Amino acid sequence: MFRHGIAPRQRPPPGKAMLDSVRVRLTLWYTAVLAVVLVALSLITYFIFWQSTVQRTDVNLAELSNAFLTTLDAEISDQSGPDAFKLAGQVAVTEHRFRDHVFAIFDAKGNLVVSSQDVPLAAPAIDSVPAGLLSSDSFQRFLNASSRSERFFGKVRSNKAGYRAFARHFSSGGKAGTLVILQSLHAQQEMLGEVTVTFAWVIPIALLLASVGGYFLARKSLAPVVAMSSQAGRIGAANLHERLAVQNDRDELGHLARSFNSLLDRLSQSFERQQRFMADASHELRTPVAILRGEAEVALSQQARSPEEYRESLGVLHHEAERLTHIVEDLFTLTRADAGQYPLQPRDFYLDELVGECVHSARTLALAKKICLNFEEASESPIRADESLLRRMILNLLDNAIKYTSEGGRVTVTCRGRDEEYTVSITDTGGGIPADLQSRIFERFFRADKARSRVENDGGGAGLGLSISRWIAEAHHGRLELTRSDSIGSTFTAYLPVGPSPPRSSD
Repeated sequence: MFRHGIAPRQRPPPGKAMLDSVRVRLTLWYTAVLAVVLVALSLITYFIFWQSTVQRTDVNLAELSNAFLTTLDAEISDQSGPDAFKLAGQVAVTEHRFRDHVFAIFDAKGNLVVSSQDVPLAAPAIDSVPAGLLSSDSFQRFLNASSRSERFFGKVRSNKAGYRAFARHFSSGGKAGTLVILQSLHAQQEMLGEVTVTFAWVIPIALLLASVGGYFLARKSLAPVVAMSSQAGRIGAANLHERLAVQNDRDELGHLARSFNSLLDRLSQSFERQQRFMADASHELRTPVAILRGEAEVALSQQARSPEEYRESLGVLHHEAERLTHIVEDLFTLTRADAGQYPLQPRDFYLDELVGECVHSARTLALAKKICLNFEEASESPIRADESLLRRMILNLLDNAIKYTSEGGRVTVTCRGRDEEYTVSITDTGGGIPADLQSRIFERFFRADKARSRVENDGGGAGLGLSISRWIAEAHHGRLELTRSDSIGSTFTAYLPVGPSPPRSSD
């Protein structure tokens, strides 16, 4: 009886459990294919051997008929009288009598003139000739069939083996007749039987040896897979740095191990990015939350405060709430983008006009830092895309350029058409990005210069603007690149396709 109605785990039958092994299945498949090949080869060999035996028998019968008729012609010329034909036939039969052969001469009317059965054999034949062989139904059918052809081969059934029969029409001494030679197939049947028995023994032994050898070969070949499986089963989050051993990097198993190691590398990098993302997100959210909480506690701790002090505290709370809202919205945007749940809303507009509007909106920020913001005139650039997302990308790039450009610097914006794509470039005169950090500039929450990190009231962001901008470019089948960064400034360039592209969500 089992408690709580839980049924015991049923074990698979032994036969099914055995078939679950790849080694056993490979061995069975190999043995089955080998069995089919051996059986087919045996049948083909048997057929060729049988056909060769039949051909040799037919050639032998034809040669015997030539020699017999030559003797018959010679004897007829030596004989005289009404029974000369019969006497010559008896002499010819006596001279050409062989074991397991039957000679018979028939006249033009089909009557038997003479046969080897009329002449006793000195030694007994291996397969004694039945007394009624020449009068049997099988022989009569063969004799009737031979009348339609000058030379005719066939088979006469008798006893177990039967006879191979050859009939030939001839004319000798002015008389026409038919010569029939029968050769016993007993020897051929015995030989073919020995071949069959040999195959019956050789094929099972060969399959048994091949199965045992195939199993050990499959076991040896799959041993690295078992080792890799065991090693992979021990890899977890705590030892994600471990990799599978590659014994031979040129074979399929080596390719499998390398592919699995590459997968582990990507998982490790993704795991590290996720951990860093969570840590950075917690850090970015903790600061505004701490300010909100601290400012609220200060406001509540004092019994009597002037309206101006309350307004100042509410202003700080509002500013940090806006900053916190912006961070949360950016995180939500990236989360939906990663999940492919941010559909685009494309429409037709002019990219140069959109860039001009964004430059105009950013002039206030530039004037506050006494930065010269210049937009080079561009030709008409029609495009079909999500206008709101492209606006957000351009504003993010402008905000980033203005933020990290020193007071009195310059930011230049260009919009050009090149080949099959538009290029929007934003160049600043900031301090540039170190070469060893340029590959990470689009990572989330990453800042190239920790001194640029946000402090209170500096207006800095959370390090998500470039990540969102790159996703927007890729969502439009384009790309965003850091095309130049040195001590005199940096240039970010967005490449967007000219023609209308089908809308898609982020992958």
